[in-house]
Amino acid sequence: MQNRKVAPPIVDAVDLNLVLKPCDRYKLDNGVPVYAVDAGAEEVIMVEWVFYAGNWYEQNNIVAATTNFMLKNGTKKHKAFAINEHFEFYGAYLNRQCYNETATITLHCLAKHLEHVLPMVAELLTESIFPQEELDIYRQNQKQRLEVNLKKCDFVANRLIDEYIYGFHHPYGRYTSTLDYDRLEQEELKAFYRQYYTYGKCLVFTAGKLPANMQQLLNSIFGSLPLNQAEIPAVTFNAAPAAEKKYNIINDPDGVQCAIRMARDFPNRKHPDFAGAQVLNNIFGGFFGSRLMSNIREDKGYTYGIHSYLQNHIHNSAWMISTEAGRDVSAATIAEVYKEMALLRNEPVPEEELDLVRNYMMGSLLGDLDGPFQIIARWKNYILNDLDESYFYNTIGIIRKITAAELQEMANKYLQDEAFYELSVV
Repeated sequence: MQNRKVAPPIVDAVDLNLVLKPCDRYKLDNGVPVYAVDAGAEEVIMVEWVFYAGNWYEQNNIVAATTNFMLKNGTKKHKAFAINEHFEFYGAYLNRQCYNETATITLHCLAKHLEHVLPMVAELLTESIFPQEELDIYRQNQKQRLEVNLKKCDFVANRLIDEYIYGFHHPYGRYTSTLDYDRLEQEELKAFYRQYYTYGKCLVFTAGKLPANMQQLLNSIFGSLPLNQAEIPAVTFNAAPAAEKKYNIINDPDGVQCAIRMARDFPNRKHPDFAGAQVLNNIFGGFFGSRLMSNIREDKGYTYGIHSYLQNHIHNSAWMISTEAGRDVSAATIAEVYKEMALLRNEPVPEEELDLVRNYMMGSLLGDLDGPFQIIARWKNYILNDLDESYFYNTIGIIRKITAAELQEMANKYLQDEAFYELSVV
């Protein structure tokens, strides 16, 4: 019996032996790969269908996002109201998301109701009709939402900084106008749906306390669908970054808040510097105890929060600094960011600070493995980026072993002032 009078030993997170739970893999009769993590104590299941149907593959702007959103808005057998009623009756939640390369349909439900809700998902994949009246409502709502958002400096800044890094005609740099919604055509949505959903490339990820017949259940409902039959075009885009590096945009002449974005191009996850750059980024601005937060929030009081991060794109990526500050201190805020870059270039990171960040990152990894949904999310990220579990363990090794000298060398390689685009939007 454990002696409750004796405190347990304190162990640094960096010394923990983290293990990524393996995922089971199998294929349905039509070749659709399934990745499964059977874990958890509650009778709850998540199933996610991932399609290569992001805006990377669309011919006209917002077709991919609109198609994804309207999957629940009517089929040959059920109207939108009936579809939503069906999932709500069983206490299930169905969500859709469209990203740059991929689009997803995500189902959360109780295990005992799985056989009742999966057929409706299959119906959405084969019989959605994109009713004109639903498209008209969607168009009106989105145009109104866009008009409201365009008055917000942070929304405008997020759109423009990506355009400067990648170019407007690159999927990562493209953004929406009200004219794009006016151009939406029902037949174009149907054509995109048939190619990239009904016959499109699909992967299935599932996690939770899975029933014993999970594989048979998925195969009986989805194994006979015509998935993975259409050719996914090998579309490539070259980034066309802006020639100018500094921009000041007046979105609201009377605005008192300034949205600041600073960014530079950066390799994707397959580059050998990526994991080390994540350590450097956390020291720089990646968590609440970072240098940017300590200086610009805690010391100067210019902002409520400032952070930096590496974008999680499959192809190109970027290193981004993001904050909102008072209009009168925006220039000073930018100057302090460059000051922190210079310190990382010119001075090695103290060992105490590096140990703190190591433990923070290992603790974050531990939290990311807390539960089956988090585990399958990490597996999905690796699989979609064409990585395997060795990436997880290699990252842990770099977090534990990277030196202050290596971080300083990396700062001199990537944190150069002239490499960053600088945008202020009032």
